[in-house]
Amino acid sequence: MHSRITGLIAATIAAFSYNIFTLSRWLSNPTPMLLLSTLLFWFLWEITIGEKKKIYLFWVLAVLTIGVSLHFESASAVFYIPLFFVFSIWQRKKLPPFKYILIAGMFFLATLAPQILFNFRHDNLLFKNFLDLLLGEKAFRGITKFILEERAKYFWGVYSGKIFLGTGVLITTLATISASMLFGYLPKFKKHLILFAIFFITPIVGYTLFQGNYGNIYDYYTIGYFMPLILFFALGMGELTKHWGGFIIVALYFYYFANLNLVPIKNYLTATVATRPIAIEDQLQAVNWVYDDAQKYSQKFNVDVYVPPVIPHSYDYLFLWQGTLRQAQSCKPTLCGLVKTENLPVLYTLFEADPPNPQRLQAWLERQKGIGEVLEESKFGQITVQRRKRL
Repeated sequence: MHSRITGLIAATIAAFSYNIFTLSRWLSNPTPMLLLSTLLFWFLWEITIGEKKKIYLFWVLAVLTIGVSLHFESASAVFYIPLFFVFSIWQRKKLPPFKYILIAGMFFLATLAPQILFNFRHDNLLFKNFLDLLLGEKAFRGITKFILEERAKYFWGVYSGKIFLGTGVLITTLATISASMLFGYLPKFKKHLILFAIFFITPIVGYTLFQGNYGNIYDYYTIGYFMPLILFFALGMGELTKHWGGFIIVALYFYYFANLNLVPIKNYLTATVATRPIAIEDQLQAVNWVYDDAQKYSQKFNVDVYVPPVIPHSYDYLFLWQGTLRQAQSCKPTLCGLVKTENLPVLYTLFEADPPNPQRLQAWLERQKGIGEVLEESKFGQITVQRRKRL
């Protein structure tokens, strides 16, 4: 696409950006979306610059990548579909013969088969939720000034946060310099810029129109665009190194980048159980402590959970999973005593630390004081579990 130095710049930013580093571990460990988005962009680039008869395979691979991506982060990959449609219009003269289109379509349907089967086996669960999102919540609506302002803040935060870990005048200056190196040599980078524009503008329009989920969008919604975003910045930096004084600017950027990112990464990797981000090991220990404690007294119990941002679905699954395992091994009662249909004297409360919103956790704990008295408490990292006697 440009040069080895551009590749090294992009790889260094992607490897040592604290936000990329932590997000990839939070979403899953590791998330394949960073790789899949890079592959998709590469396949589209090969189509863009290749001769028609030599790029048929890349059309098939691009469609396959989109289908696989929908499994791992549909909130991000869903806009790959209109993105690919727009790209196909741009590259319509290079569209493959019908045979390859049919093969690509079969691959795409094959990747969706597990979700389609799951949907039909569970009373159209996915289809109903999708319809409810579109029709019930009216997820896609007209654009207002407020939405435009909020989305502009969000997209700039995503861009600056993944490359710089922060915002400010220096960040704006470097981003402007990088972009100007591409637009200043427009004939040279015309194909590059059109492909980047399709890759970025399509989801920007989509997420601006999308106002479901109470109007909220989170970083992981756009994880499928972070790697091309970094490459876009690196392309400008790589071009800058070809000009007088450019190496100095790039060196200053990496000095600034290293100061912002290396210490947080070191702290993350050397964190103790009490200070590290919550992991599945902590969650399983907390859930099993509840079951072990309840089994000691052979009692049925209720559970109430606080998880930022107040969505306890992960623990619903963990209690079901561990309870089912225990039931098969040693317990006769359903889920080893866990009851959801009636209030019982024994109540276990489980909550995770919520540094961004301590007032929410405090309000939840105040409500629990009026429900039950704490008899015993245990901590697992940043998770606290309490056995209470219902008042």
